Amino acid sequence: MPCSKMAENAATKNHFPPQVFSVSVDMPSQGGSKWFDDDGRVRRTGTVWTASAHIITAVIGSGVLSLAWAVAQLGWIAGPAVMFLFSLVTYFTSSLLAVCYRTGDPVNGKRNYTYMDAVRSNLGGGMVKICGYVQYLNLFGVAIGYTIAASISMMAVKRSNCFHKTGGKDPCHMNANPYMIAFGIAEIIFSQIPDFEKLWWLSIVAAVMSFTYSSIGLGLGIAKVAETGNIQGSLTGISIGTVTETQKIWRSFQALGDIAFAYSFSIILIEIQDTVKSPPTEAKTMKKASLISVSVTTLFYMLCGCFGYAAFGDMSPGNLLTGFGFYNPYWLLDIANVAIVIHLVGAYQVFCQPLFAFIEKTAAQRFPDSEFITKEIKIPIPGSRSYNLNLFRLVFRTIFVILTTLISMLLPFFNDIVGLLGALGFWPLTVYFPVEMYIAQKKIPKWSTRWLCLQILNATCLIITIAAATGSVAGVVGDLKTVKPFQTSY
Repeated sequence: MPCSKMAENAATKNHFPPQVFSVSVDMPSQGGSKWFDDDGRVRRTGTVWTASAHIITAVIGSGVLSLAWAVAQLGWIAGPAVMFLFSLVTYFTSSLLAVCYRTGDPVNGKRNYTYMDAVRSNLGGGMVKICGYVQYLNLFGVAIGYTIAASISMMAVKRSNCFHKTGGKDPCHMNANPYMIAFGIAEIIFSQIPDFEKLWWLSIVAAVMSFTYSSIGLGLGIAKVAETGNIQGSLTGISIGTVTETQKIWRSFQALGDIAFAYSFSIILIEIQDTVKSPPTEAKTMKKASLISVSVTTLFYMLCGCFGYAAFGDMSPGNLLTGFGFYNPYWLLDIANVAIVIHLVGAYQVFCQPLFAFIEKTAAQRFPDSEFITKEIKIPIPGSRSYNLNLFRLVFRTIFVILTTLISMLLPFFNDIVGLLGALGFWPLTVYFPVEMYIAQKKIPKWSTRWLCLQILNATCLIITIAAATGSVAGVVGDLKTVKPFQTSY
């Protein structure tokens, strides 16, 4: 199955995957030598702290922007409680996944280098295909979500400067389409760069950008609460009257999807685990790293979501940074929004590369004699190595970007898309596959107490996923009643 390398390049909905980790010489461990591990690869040197840092860096991203809105729908009791419960489920299933890094013996068993390798080793080829299709669908959705988010941030910069230039006399409304088109053009160009996702500096840029805008959003939320001296919001969330009873239900379900989106990062855990040394066993180290990283991430999410809700109450925006509108210092908001755009321009490519590779490899296998698909045209570049132009790659990737841009223009609803992505990705990738792999790995008997508990968790998370997806779809339908396709303005 060509998607077996998917997880090497794709990450959560929120961030770039870990790229190349530095390795140095260490002392011997089980089954290896001074220079190499038991699988013949250069000795791994990762620790619980490096693994924790990789997870935290990979997780905190654009998903944090919608958490204040999610808390606003659920209220001061349910909002933080749901976030805490999602963190518990994520930590538990991450611990199950850590056990599946090695097949069979936890010390000397065969290593699984990617999430897909673990699925193949424990569940077989049929499940690999299902897992691959779920991931590809999710990645396609992420491309749409990133296009919407980037255009909103570009417009926020433009509107902010316009507003201050006119002294607040002009509301500076503008159409979103030109910004989505501009983002699409940039992605068409970047999509033709070979091995874009393997550039060593991408993870560094991603980490700096994501922490920049997340920290600014948190800081401004704290500052606004301190300035007004009032903590807005209620115990039960957005009040009936601001929204109808039906809208309250759908929004609450959608909020579950938004929170799930922020926690959907299981796909990268096996790759990070493949960087840690042993002894102790990789699973033991990874369980500790998961506990540390999920704890830190949840604390950060709680702060961003709760301070955003405290600052805006029922009016908490779908994208936290756009909610601060034209508050001073507006240049700080401009920096945050520019950081989002820079992050998402690269993240779009990193997330789409596995999908590109799958389609292009499949086409080459089916039509090996087609020059349109297989021929590489060498274009000399002065002072550098020649560029290999492939016509199929040029046409397919261009059409792909155009398609995601058109869908973004048709459905430019950031919160709805984020909720839907969270719903589609959380249960299968964070819960179902880790649980089923763990059951297969440990050979847990059917109908035993442990098997029943794991299946109850599975079923509960499936129900939550269905509710979140339903709420997000209802949100899209509701928004389409008030917004004309291709004519969205802010």
